[in-house]
Amino acid sequence: MVMACCSPNVNTEGEEQTNSESMAAVFAALANPARIDILRHIAKHRYCGCKDITEVLPLAQSTISQHLKVLAGAGLIDVETVHPRSRYEINEQLLNDLSVTTSDFLKSCCKSECC
Repeated sequence: MVMACCSPNVNTEGEEQTNSESMAAVFAALANPARIDILRHIAKHRYCGCKDITEVLPLAQSTISQHLKVLAGAGLIDVETVHPRSRYEINEQLLNDLSVTTSDFLKSCCKSECC
């Protein structure tokens, strides 16, 4: 019997699909260098507002706002709104989960007997 390389370690097909979609959404959000810079800035300062990021990155406020929206949509950052401002904070739990999931994925895909 031959096992498929990269077979996920999940219980059901629906769970596998949800996990794959979640991973893809996070990696898509991370695929932009500006978003990585924004995440680094937020992580360094624990939390911050859009204006704080605008002061250190060479991007327009509207561009940073769009990037923050994408990062929040992927769950990478948490948003606390105190009108009229929003405060952004790293979602540490999601990043920890992503680290474990990515490690498990690479271990399952990169076994020497697969390739």
